[in-house]
Amino acid sequence: MKLLTAAVVLALLATGLAAHAPSAASAGRDLQSRIDAASDGDTIRIGDGTFTARPREFVDSLCGNCLVHRTAVRATAGFHIRGKRLALIGSGPDRTTLVTNAGYGLFIENADASIRGLAITSGVRDRDGNATDAAVVVRGGRAVLTNLALRDNTARADSVVVGIGGVMGREGADLEIRDCVISNNGWDGIALYRGATATITDNVIENGRGAGIGITWDAVALVERNRVSGYWKGIGTFGQSRAVVRNNAVFDNLGWGMIATGDSFLEATNNAIVRNGNCGFAVWDSAATGLAANNIITANGWRKEWVCPCVGIWHAGALGRFPVRFNDVFKNAQGPWRSETAEPPASSQLSVDPMLRDSLDFRLTPGSPMVDAGDTLRTDRDGSRSDIGLTGGPGAK
Repeated sequence: MKLLTAAVVLALLATGLAAHAPSAASAGRDLQSRIDAASDGDTIRIGDGTFTARPREFVDSLCGNCLVHRTAVRATAGFHIRGKRLALIGSGPDRTTLVTNAGYGLFIENADASIRGLAITSGVRDRDGNATDAAVVVRGGRAVLTNLALRDNTARADSVVVGIGGVMGREGADLEIRDCVISNNGWDGIALYRGATATITDNVIENGRGAGIGITWDAVALVERNRVSGYWKGIGTFGQSRAVVRNNAVFDNLGWGMIATGDSFLEATNNAIVRNGNCGFAVWDSAATGLAANNIITANGWRKEWVCPCVGIWHAGALGRFPVRFNDVFKNAQGPWRSETAEPPASSQLSVDPMLRDSLDFRLTPGSPMVDAGDTLRTDRDGSRSDIGLTGGPGAK
């Protein structure tokens, strides 16, 4: 991408809140003006400061999460990128802040966008409960989101149950979300809807409502090396979605840690599923297919039953369609297993102390019995038998 040649505009954006610079509100308008005026392939570099959007009301002709797709939704957008290749690069999420005051904070529509190095905050929930509000909403096209802080998007009227999420992937969106901190928002951390695809890696997703990561409808995702905590529910596949979910730490959520339901496919391997309020892992529907292998599922079930029994694994399907093998299911409140439809899994399951590093570092200690104890059909990178539990990424504090 080429740099914009308008030196005056770049200087304006670089000075942010410096002396004699425009106010945050006018700087926000100037930023949107530059987005609108940018040519295909341009890069806008944003310096230190706070840039406040002037929200725009619009009617979204499609509803991301309604049974009737063609449902008109009233919403607001803060900053809007549409129909072009464009990069927005901030000075870092602790130095460059976009204040959106809107439901769709940064709305990326049928574009090829790269967004990095900034914070997106202070969204205001739309009153239409069907609006897929989030700090970043992507519909169509491609978006690469890196080194972002999507935080404190919490304002909503009491009459609206749903809040504002971190990232919402809408119709046909192709997303790459990595090295972001998504925290203290009013709804799902990341949600994927109709036809969206995403690679979600190396993120911290914490302290919200709804699900930390929800893959819904017919969305497809690769979910690796994330830390998901402090939500109602951890990571889930719904509808006809498909996901590979591995090497994630899913802990301290109120309901289930990880779930597959509907006609979805979930391959869940080498995750640490720890201290979730009800069950650790759930196969909630007999139509769901997939695999759960090499996971550590421990200390779940500390909260009164809400969405599933307080056990390590709750299986409402058939082991032939959704096998469960070589997991360590240890010290869950009401035992390792419950099912009305499937016999307990074979003796490949373990129930021993996994010897994790500490209460927030879920990597294995050198003497852990999980080393070389995993699925015999899998190997580690060095060619040895696979381990159970995290094999890299999010375990460190």
